[in-house]
Amino acid sequence: MTSAPVWLEHPSSIRHETGGHPERAARLIAIERELSARDWLGFERVVSSPVQRGDLEAVHPAAYVDSIERICATGGGYLDLDTVVSADSFDAALHAAGGAVQMVDLLLDRATPCAFSAHRPPGHHALTSRAMGFCLFNNIAVAARHALDVRGLERVMILDWDVHHGNGTNDIFHESDQVLFVSIHQSPFYPGTGPAGDVGSGAGRGFTVNLPVRAGSGDDVFCPLVDGVAVPLARAFAPQLILVSAGYDAHRDDPLGECAVTEEGYAAMTRSVRWAGETLDAPVGCVLEGGYDLQGLALSVAATLGAFREPVVAPGVDGHGSPVVAQARERLREWWPALA
Repeated sequence: MTSAPVWLEHPSSIRHETGGHPERAARLIAIERELSARDWLGFERVVSSPVQRGDLEAVHPAAYVDSIERICATGGGYLDLDTVVSADSFDAALHAAGGAVQMVDLLLDRATPCAFSAHRPPGHHALTSRAMGFCLFNNIAVAARHALDVRGLERVMILDWDVHHGNGTNDIFHESDQVLFVSIHQSPFYPGTGPAGDVGSGAGRGFTVNLPVRAGSGDDVFCPLVDGVAVPLARAFAPQLILVSAGYDAHRDDPLGECAVTEEGYAAMTRSVRWAGETLDAPVGCVLEGGYDLQGLALSVAATLGAFREPVVAPGVDGHGSPVVAQARERLREWWPALA
């Protein structure tokens, strides 16, 4: 294993033109400026490859992929009220999914201790056959499916701390017991999904864990939910890979979200997930999702990367004093007795 963590990127992410849209190229430019000022915190920058069609079609039907390519080839436009594409968006989306897959391969090959796939467009709202919420392809779902189908893993955990519920990821793995999906998100809020009672279906019952929080929730809510619910779930599930849908729109300054997480909160959550991965020998990788206050986004991503570079320590908060944590543990113990 090399000592350097990896930052995956591609120029096409900047060419995904969205005009005055909140999900704009300035997001990545702000992140890159902040990380450059910090000498990239020791991360090695790697240019990503486009996703292989087989990996993409393991999640999204060929007809849907073709439709996105066709719309972009004719100049683009709005796919719905929130989601816009331009001529270069299909290429950007291929690299966004490809970067997440490449990250998984680097982690599973033990070529890097941790990694961050930083591309546009984001992905966690994308359904199998529908773009929505700024997302075209579900990058983290494609990466997880690659880990299962191509790399032969049996258990993958996805933690989604974006302020919006990752409805696409939720639905894609709803019936699977191979993917433990844990989402902390503001509710009620866009896209209106992710109630606590949605626990998956069929063989996947109990493997979908939705942790809705109220507007105004900050570090004192998000961090205990990671330490008191997500980390114990990881220890019970024993994933072979942990992926984070790393959205930063729960930041206190975000113009779209209504939560109050700080940069230190994101660093704390990263430390906890990294500790869980270390104790389980499960590599950890992040995939960029939302975050629309440029400074808050840049500082929070830098805080995440910085936490990856620190010595591994056990979580400092067990969450047992939090009523939100207690309620979540109580309702989940049917499937996860370790939480009782």
